[in-house]
Amino acid sequence: MNTLTVDLGDRSYPIYIGTGLLGEKDLYTPHIKGRQVLIVTNETVAPLYLEKVTAALWEYQVDSVILPDGEAYKNLDTLNLIYDALLEKQHNRTTTLLALGGGVIGDMCGYAAASYQRGVNFIQVPTTLLSQVDSSVGGKTGVNHPLGKNMIGAFHQPQCVIADTDTLNTLPQRELSAGMAEVIKYGLICDSLFYGWIRDNIDALMSKDPQALAYAIERSCQDKAEVVAQDEKESGIRAILNLGHTFGHAIEAHQGYGKWLHGEAVGTGMLQAADLCRRMGQISADELRSLRDLLTAAGLPVAGPADMTTDDYVSRMQVDKKVLDGKLRLVLLRAIGDAYVTSEVPRDLLIQTLQAGDQLGTA
Repeated sequence: MNTLTVDLGDRSYPIYIGTGLLGEKDLYTPHIKGRQVLIVTNETVAPLYLEKVTAALWEYQVDSVILPDGEAYKNLDTLNLIYDALLEKQHNRTTTLLALGGGVIGDMCGYAAASYQRGVNFIQVPTTLLSQVDSSVGGKTGVNHPLGKNMIGAFHQPQCVIADTDTLNTLPQRELSAGMAEVIKYGLICDSLFYGWIRDNIDALMSKDPQALAYAIERSCQDKAEVVAQDEKESGIRAILNLGHTFGHAIEAHQGYGKWLHGEAVGTGMLQAADLCRRMGQISADELRSLRDLLTAAGLPVAGPADMTTDDYVSRMQVDKKVLDGKLRLVLLRAIGDAYVTSEVPRDLLIQTLQAGDQLGTA
């Protein structure tokens, strides 16, 4: 097991990464404040891992709520099921919520923890690659609105993150690909050496080589932890973690949440962002083609939905958390491994990128 720390002063917390961690009682107990635990999971994960986690917490009053699986259910109606369980089982202000699942479960459980009785503790136990490398770390929680992704939420840091890499053995290949988008993102935004390593090891990663995946998870978490420690609530540099997300969120909202996986939309969004950077003279055509090839090797789409028009993109992108005073802000690349946030985007070049369709990165 390896342990990293998200350094946030008195809100600092560990990330445990390793095999066979789900049943390790001693990892949970230092981070549980009272005697009550509510495990929040979904109908896919529960049959696989709920019993093991519940058994590890035998000393506590353990209740569980099993939610429907999928991004389509990341909404206020489903969130209420968590509150219902907390109230029906009389959980008090010292309760600890435990998110057992992927990014959707982590985001909803975290938001429930942030808002129940004005804030209770929670633990992240991510079971997908995407959640292990990204969404479980950093304290972003929330739910979707039909008009925009993650527009309702709060910053609420977990007490710890327990990433058991054994859970990836049951992960469908499409979900593995979706998680790989976020792994690639870290290389693009702040870690060019890691980006080179990913390119060299993409076949091992996609075949679920344990050593390769463990290294990718640890390096991704380390990169994210360093960014979050500098800017916990995204008032500055933390926004670079959203590379490709403004494009990707537009795809998700337009298509209907769940039709495209988050990582799939982000993968296409990163290629769109990189294409815009090429048009602005910041990265080369060869670097853009190399990114397209890497995304393809990771099983990710390299073009947005055929039925999305430029107007569809623009209207959806205007309903984004990074829009400030009516100005669209995007995360772009000065170079591979060097991301920045800007509202000075030439509109004509953005339109050209949005019109490129499946030709992105082929020039």
